[in-house]
Amino acid sequence: MNETVTLEKVLTLAEQLSLVDKVRLIEWLAPRIQQEQRARRCAGRRPLRGAWRGLDITEKEITEARRQMWENFPRQDV
Repeated sequence: MNETVTLEKVLTLAEQLSLVDKVRLIEWLAPRIQQEQRARRCAGRRPLRGAWRGLDITEKEITEARRQMWENFPRQDV
């Protein structure tokens, strides 16, 4: 006999609490919300260490890429 809990039901019950109990509810909820936010932020991040591992880029390829990037610098049309 599990009844579905909705936001509306929770808000209706919260409105019936005394001021002190409302404050206690907020004090109880706030740290849990912060913890959940931190967990979500950390879960989305991927460490950059080792991001280039496995790529075999030579010094010659880097030099060639730099040469191509700077080839038209400074441009006259800008």
